[in-house]
Amino acid sequence: MKRVIYPGTFDPVTFGHIDVISRAKELFDEVVVTVAINPTKTPLFTIEERLFLLKESLKDYNNIHVDAFEGLVVDFARSVGAIGIIRGLRAVSDFEYEFQMALMNRKLAKDITTIFLMPHEKYTYLNSSIIRNLAELKSDVSDFVPAVVADALKKKFL
Repeated sequence: MKRVIYPGTFDPVTFGHIDVISRAKELFDEVVVTVAINPTKTPLFTIEERLFLLKESLKDYNNIHVDAFEGLVVDFARSVGAIGIIRGLRAVSDFEYEFQMALMNRKLAKDITTIFLMPHEKYTYLNSSIIRNLAELKSDVSDFVPAVVADALKKKFL
């Protein structure tokens, strides 16, 4: 079985993330979508809320599992028996950081490959920060995130 992980903060999950997940699930037997717990970040949603929003957003997918981790991504990948780490690339601006991380992960774990996937071009401008900003300004974000996420954002910014 070829299992990969797709790590991220998913604060919140967007249709761009879901598009990358859809592409990965067609290439691999199982995709573990995992929420990274990063103590240097202050997310809008708690870890429990992000896990719930991901599970709800992906409930119709059959070879997807949702989890969370803290620490090195390669250690988590090993712990679940993953052969690779999925990373989304939206634009050239993402590449330098992702390339550095991929090289470091390769140094730490030669047996785990980083796989770059691009979302559909209609999602290349999407990121969670923009969605949070729009929601805070009371803008309709329903074109960019699943309904459960749009509702959760409205509640956060009442």
